[in-house]
Amino acid sequence: MTANALNTSRSQAIFGTAQELMPGGVSSPVRAFRSVGGQPIVFDRVKGPYAWDVDGNRFIDYVGSWGPAICGHAHPEVISALQETLEKGTSFGAPCELENHLAQMVIDAVPSVEMVRFVNSGTEACMAVLRLMRAFTGRDKVIKFEGCYHGHADMFLVKAGSGVATLGLPDSPGVPRSTTSNTLTAPYNDLEAVKELFAENPDAISGVILEPVVGNAGFITPEPGFLEGLRELTKENGALLVFDEVMTGFRISYGGAQERFGVIPDLTTMGKVIGGGLPVGAYGGRAEIMAMVAPAGPMYQAGTLSGNPLAMTAGIKTLELLRQEGTYERLEATTQRLLKGILKAANESGLSITGSSISAMFGFYLCEGPVRNFEEAKGADTDRFGRLHRSMLEKGVYLAPSAFEAGFTSLAHSEADIDATLQAFKESFAEIA
Repeated sequence: MTANALNTSRSQAIFGTAQELMPGGVSSPVRAFRSVGGQPIVFDRVKGPYAWDVDGNRFIDYVGSWGPAICGHAHPEVISALQETLEKGTSFGAPCELENHLAQMVIDAVPSVEMVRFVNSGTEACMAVLRLMRAFTGRDKVIKFEGCYHGHADMFLVKAGSGVATLGLPDSPGVPRSTTSNTLTAPYNDLEAVKELFAENPDAISGVILEPVVGNAGFITPEPGFLEGLRELTKENGALLVFDEVMTGFRISYGGAQERFGVIPDLTTMGKVIGGGLPVGAYGGRAEIMAMVAPAGPMYQAGTLSGNPLAMTAGIKTLELLRQEGTYERLEATTQRLLKGILKAANESGLSITGSSISAMFGFYLCEGPVRNFEEAKGADTDRFGRLHRSMLEKGVYLAPSAFEAGFTSLAHSEADIDATLQAFKESFAEIA
């Protein structure tokens, strides 16, 4: 693949105006390209595995709207279903049968979920599940892991990954110490640290929340026994185990990480894929815990657009597509081929690299491996990644604009797309070596 001078004049003009209208010119921080240099690409449209910017450049997209586009962007069956639903209205603010349909699909798929509540984002789901953990246990403290991101609620902005790591912010101004005093942190993949926290805070910890596979500090997989150990520790201490499967849910297997690894949490948060590209979130778990949620129980949580017909329709159609035979085998093969090719190309250029993949999710770090936690992830060469990102853009490949984000493949990525991507990596690694 030959690099062409990337004309982004319209993107630059639009972003220039945006900076006068919105903080940093964006609606979510990582989009601003601060950690990779240059100005962001302004998208015009997406289809299948591709994105086109306002200057007419086409990119093979490995961000996929940060995960939802597992079937490919603007899948024709999803679009058709949405058009039909759109004629009936965009939001009811009242029950609709589509909620029942998607809820049953989620309950049937995700091992831990006996009841589910729909919300509008992953952040909302994690905020609600935190309140539910406390309500059910009568305890205030929670354990999270360094580099795991659970949305931008105050209690979770302690050693968070993703955009916080990308921008180099240790926490966030505006978050009171009184709010975060009940948030305890441990390194991911470190069971001993979790044991110590339970020992130091007897009968005070409501639960442990984590990304079972980390996607917000790059891509970090659980070491053998880690998830199983957390399950045992929480049971021993009368605490709840919560898997944040906003990224991994329906992506690394139809039943999420809990199905893939055979470890069943008490509660699960979801998002992204279950909305098929529309704003959505959900949390669910054991019926006795979910019975605490209003109006069944006393723990209050509400949302005007929760369960809206458009998000439910897109989620239903997406899950129907994912249930087709051979889906996850295709995703696994595509992603493994991509990741192996990336590692090979870097090694041939003499660059240090480590990486891994599971199903339709992958990641790599420009450093010696392995990377088992956020502290080790911070040893990656972020300056060189910035140069790689720019070079790949010039060759028509769109990667996440941060060294601390996972990558996503889809059913729409073809053999030819992977071939073109690997050629771009080969040339780009040679340029930055």
